[in-house]
Order: sequence, then C-alpha cells, then structure tokens
Amino acid sequence: MILLTPELRAQLVANGRDPNADHIPVVKFFNPIGRGMWLANQLEDNGDILFGIADLGFGTPEAGSFSLGELAGLHLPFEMGIERDILFETRTPLSVWRRTARRLGCLRAAERAIWRIEQEG
Repeated sequence: MILLTPELRAQLVANGRDPNADHIPVVKFFNPIGRGMWLANQLEDNGDILFGIADLGFGTPEAGSFSLGELAGLHLPFEMGIERDILFETRTPLSVWRRTARRLGCLRAAERAIWRIEQEG
C-alpha cells in the first residue's frame, strides 16, 4: 500500500511550514496485526520525518516525530506491513487527540471517544 498519496503529502508538507499551529491530523497509520497506531499532521520538507502522535500499544501514547521510511520498511508476519487508514477523517486538532490519548492511555480509545463527539456534532 502507498502510505502517502501526493495530496496527503502536499497537505502534510504545507502544515509543516507552520509548525506552531495546532493542525488537524491528516493521516492515520496502523499495524493491521498489532496495536501500533500513528497520527500525523506535518511532514518535514525532507519527505521523511512526520510529526504527530505514536502509540505502540504500551499505554503511553507520545507526541513527537517519526520516520515515514521506517514505517514503510516494517516487515510484519504474513508478508504484511504498516497500513494507512483510507477512511480516516477528523475535525479535531492534534492537541485534543494528544490530551485524550494520554488521559485514556491509548490512541485507539481516543479515536473512539473523538469519533463519538464528532458524530454528535
């Protein structure tokens, strides 16, 4: 799977040019056979370093940077790799995702909570 389409890449790079803004996450990556999940809202001009939230499933989601190349290079069992959630959409800024994930101890739980709130309007 292509982890970033040209449109997603362009939005992430544009967000990266204003790193102090509280951008909305643009893309969600996940481990299809594990607990890992990553949200990204910025991409550096080098095309590799993303900024967002990473949750490796240990109960401590962290905001920071991670490598697109490393995500793409992860080889999982059954010849699988990290996937992009093609249905991911949100209207909630990254700071709210970060606070919610830390409070709930899990980015997946934060996703469920934020999804419910966004659906209520």
